[in-house]
Amino acid sequence: MDSLPLDYRKQMNTLLGDEYPAFLQTYEEPPHRALRINTLKISTADGVNRLPFQLEPIPWCDTGFFYQHDRDRPGKHVYHAAGLYYIQDPSAMAPAEALDPQPGEKVLDLCAAPGGKTTQLASKMNGKGILVANEISRERRKALVENLERCGVTNAVILGEDPRHLSSRFAGWFDRILIDAPCSGEGMFRKDPETRERWSIRSTEVAADLQVSILEAAAPMLRPGGRLVYSTCTFNVRENEGTLDRFLKLHPQFTPVDVPGSNHFLPGLTEGTDVNPSLSRAARLWPHHLKGEGHFVAVLEKTEGEEGARQKPGKLPPVHRDAKNVFQTFIDDTLSQDPFPGPFTLFGDHLYQVPRELPSLKGLVVERPGFYLGQAKRRHFAPSHALALALTPDRVQRRVNFSAGDEPLLRYLQGEALAHEGEKGWTLVTVDHFPLGWGKVSGGLLKNHYPKWLRWDR
Repeated sequence: MDSLPLDYRKQMNTLLGDEYPAFLQTYEEPPHRALRINTLKISTADGVNRLPFQLEPIPWCDTGFFYQHDRDRPGKHVYHAAGLYYIQDPSAMAPAEALDPQPGEKVLDLCAAPGGKTTQLASKMNGKGILVANEISRERRKALVENLERCGVTNAVILGEDPRHLSSRFAGWFDRILIDAPCSGEGMFRKDPETRERWSIRSTEVAADLQVSILEAAAPMLRPGGRLVYSTCTFNVRENEGTLDRFLKLHPQFTPVDVPGSNHFLPGLTEGTDVNPSLSRAARLWPHHLKGEGHFVAVLEKTEGEEGARQKPGKLPPVHRDAKNVFQTFIDDTLSQDPFPGPFTLFGDHLYQVPRELPSLKGLVVERPGFYLGQAKRRHFAPSHALALALTPDRVQRRVNFSAGDEPLLRYLQGEALAHEGEKGWTLVTVDHFPLGWGKVSGGLLKNHYPKWLRWDR
C-alpha cells in the first residue's frame, strides 16, 4: 500500500471517509478474474456446461462468470482461440450491459480497443445492425481487430479517427453510443502497477479535459431518443461526475437516467459536491463492495435535437470482375451455401463485405470497412482467418474436427501440416465442431493456414 501515490491516498481517504480502510484492504487481495461467454458462438447454458472451468455467475452480466485463477487458465485453452469466451474484468462488463444495444441498431463504440466491450456489444446485436468501433491508437487497433475476428463479429466497421472528425459524418446517425473514456486508471492500480507510476493529480485534470472533448464530439452523433453510456475505470469525482456535470451544463438535451442493474452498485457521488444532483443516478463499482476492479458508469438519454439527415450509402472502391470470379469460385468449391449477399468492396486486393447503410468513409482512417473475407488474387481466393471463425461447420463442404485434447490439434495450432486423405481444397478445421481456422488439403496433407502470429509455442 505504501506504493500507492501519497496524493492518491489522500484523495481516496477524503472521498471514502469511514470506508477508506476497507477500500485500502483490497490492495492486499488478488484481483478477481472473469470471462464472458460469447453468444455469437455458443449459448450461455451450453457454455457453462461445456467449459472445463469452475464458474460462478456475475450478478450484473448474464453471460459473465468468475473463474478460479489459481485453478484454471482459460487464456491457454483452445476454446479461447476458437472465440467461445472473452476474458474480461467483471466490472468492465457493466458499461455494455447498460448500453444494451438491440439487433438491427446503429451502435458506436467510440474508444473501442482492445475490444472487450465491443465484442460484448456485438454479441447483444447478434450480427444484425451496424457496429462502428473506433480507436485512434494504431497500435491498440491491432488487438481490437484480432479480438473481433476471434469472436466471429461480422457486422463491425473499424475506424481510427479522432472523435471530432466523426461528428459531421455521422450526425444524428447512431441509436446508441458507448464512451469508455481514456482515464487516469485508478481502478487498475491493483492489476497494473505501472498505472500507479503514471498517476498524478495533474493526470486526472488532463484526462477530464480530454473526456469532455470526447463527449462533445459524441453528442451530435446520437439521434434524439438515443442512449449514451459514459464509463471510466477510475475513482475520482473530477473524471466521473465532474466531467459529466461540465458536459450537461452545455448540453441540457441530455438527461441522466438509472443504470440498468444498478441495484448491484452504489450511486454516483453528488452529496457534498456542486455537481448536478441527477448524477446520483450513475453507478459506482467499488472493489470493497463487489468482486471486481473500480468502474464508473452513467447512462444519458438525448431528449431532443435534430434528426440526422438521411444519408445515401457511401461509395467505396468497386470490385472488378476477376475478383468477383475468384470469390465466386471459392464459394462454389468451399461453402455449402452462400451467406454473403454483399455489397462488397476491395481495398487493394482485400475483399470486404460492407454494411448497406454505411455513410461515406472518404477521408477517414479506415482499418476495416466491413467484414474481411479474404484476398482476391489473380487466379484464386485466399480466405481470411476472420471468415473461418465466423462460419459454422454446416456452411462448408469440407471440415476436419478434433477434440480439445487431441495431439494433432496441438500440432495444427503450432503451425504443422497434418496427414489427411480427404478431398482436395480449402477445409475448415474445428475443435469440438467450433471453427478454429483453415487448412488446405493437397497430396495427402492438410496444409496449415493457421495465422503465424497466433500459433502456439512448441
